[in-house]
Amino acid sequence: MAEAIRPLQTDKALARRRQVEQLVQLSRSTIYANVKAGTFPSPIRIGARAVAWRLADVEAWLEARPLANVQA
Repeated sequence: MAEAIRPLQTDKALARRRQVEQLVQLSRSTIYANVKAGTFPSPIRIGARAVAWRLADVEAWLEARPLANVQA
């Protein structure tokens, strides 16, 4: 019998830089400037030359952002 596929645990899921850029619609330099300023989640090292962000941290950052007040 094949093992059942478990649903992705978003609290442990990781996103690479390009995925984060697309998700938050910010450039690489802006993301790293915000990390340095302490206003964006820090990445974690996943290899000698690779980093990723915890998806739950990025999603929490997005949820905390105020919505633009657009008036027509």
